[in-house]
Amino acid sequence: MTEKMDFQAARLAGRLASSWDRLKKKVHLVRTYDLDQEDLLEKVLQNQALVDATLTHRDLAAEALRMREYTQRVLDERYWLQDVLDQKDFVMGEMDRKRGDEASQAAFRAELQIFKTEANALGQRLPVRDEDIYPQLGDRTASTPFDRHYLYHPAWAARVLARTRPVEHVDISSILQFATMLSAFVPTRFYDYRPAPLDIAGLTCGAADLAALPFADQSLPSLSCMHVLEHIGLGRYGDPLDPDGDLKAIAELVRVLAPGGNLLIATPVGRPRVQFNAHRIYDHEAFASYFAPLELVEFALIEEHGERGPIVAPPAELVRSQNYGCGCFWFRRAA
Repeated sequence: MTEKMDFQAARLAGRLASSWDRLKKKVHLVRTYDLDQEDLLEKVLQNQALVDATLTHRDLAAEALRMREYTQRVLDERYWLQDVLDQKDFVMGEMDRKRGDEASQAAFRAELQIFKTEANALGQRLPVRDEDIYPQLGDRTASTPFDRHYLYHPAWAARVLARTRPVEHVDISSILQFATMLSAFVPTRFYDYRPAPLDIAGLTCGAADLAALPFADQSLPSLSCMHVLEHIGLGRYGDPLDPDGDLKAIAELVRVLAPGGNLLIATPVGRPRVQFNAHRIYDHEAFASYFAPLELVEFALIEEHGERGPIVAPPAELVRSQNYGCGCFWFRRAA
């Protein structure tokens, strides 16, 4: 009987201690959570890991809650709330950006009033009306931002063509700016699964399906297809789903390249995987092997991060360390 009473007393003491601990945590958490968020507070208290994380990172939790509507929307509810704390470095970066946006908005309003005053003093050569404002709040950067993949790979390709000097060039679905710029110097034909209605001297446009190109065997001496193959067969652009769609498209490019012809390819390289339905990422050596019997004349890497431009003949370990690098391949068919 005594043992049973001791056991019951111990259970009661444990429950009291647990209740007291829960009460202390609730008091601490109330300082973080709004007092009217009782349901949310109870849910938090039911998750010990979340309680511990909130108490450890109380300032972050409070700021995340203050920006709750923004955080849930921007992060697509992927990081709410436990994940906010688990992903604290990323989320703090996002919230720093939001605080920067808030400061930029305040500065914009102040500068608008200054500009209006000065424009009025000069007689308002052009009207400055509130209904015409068009805030641009993200451009005051220390350097000009750019997409490393899409700036450097056309620049690499243009320099290759400056060396090969083709009489005419055919491009399949690369970024439109490449064909439009190139056509100022080299007559260019551009083809895409979704044809582009461009009207520029030196450029002709048409429709083409990479799975069945409308060209004769070994008929094109200068050809490019950049940042395209990784998409084929994933359905992103309305093309049919096909896990081997990229291989079939590569076979078509190889088929139509003329003897002595040059083929320029750009594609994501690094840790190989499919990120459906955005793109594939390839091992660069495996990818090059898909183009047999073509010769690889040059391979260049555009790193995902960093300050260097295209790196010709990079070490294999550098390429494979990329999460989303850009590989630039120059192939040639034997004459």
